[in-house]
Amino acid sequence: MSLFLFLIKKMYMKKMEKLKKNVTDYQLNAGKTYINYESDGYSQYQNYLYKRALYGLDALSQDELSATCSKKKQRIINVYKRAQSVLNLEKQKATINYTNVLFKSLFPNSKLTESLIENSEIDEKFKNTLTFKDLNISKKQIVTIFMTEGILPKNFLSLMKGPNQLPRLKHENKA
Repeated sequence: MSLFLFLIKKMYMKKMEKLKKNVTDYQLNAGKTYINYESDGYSQYQNYLYKRALYGLDALSQDELSATCSKKKQRIINVYKRAQSVLNLEKQKATINYTNVLFKSLFPNSKLTESLIENSEIDEKFKNTLTFKDLNISKKQIVTIFMTEGILPKNFLSLMKGPNQLPRLKHENKA
């Protein structure tokens, strides 16, 4: 019995030493932790166009929203609605592909599987609420879909800054 107690005490002491070391490391490095964010490789203007198409008026700040004319707001809303319907169809296609693979692998010789695969139609009225992450759809794929559908311009990948930037006035400092 004493050997058992000795082993438990030894394990306890090792755990306590490790805990003390972790606490000391944490105290020494507190406030020195850094987070590395992933960069998607798109410029600020490209991200602006992408977010405007994906989120509509919600992508604009309050200042931009108040400075934007009603016709431009309506164009943004129209692009947003079109983008949402296109994405909904793509999400349905991805869902159908996943379910077809699932049914083929689980029930390969079933008449139900054959019927489901033959009759896999897309319903434009159905709203697919699955997330892009759940369907394994990346931002790059969404950009490609938007470009092929004309939601984003064909030269989107080569855009680096906005084409309609106002010229500087003479009294403004050049940066």
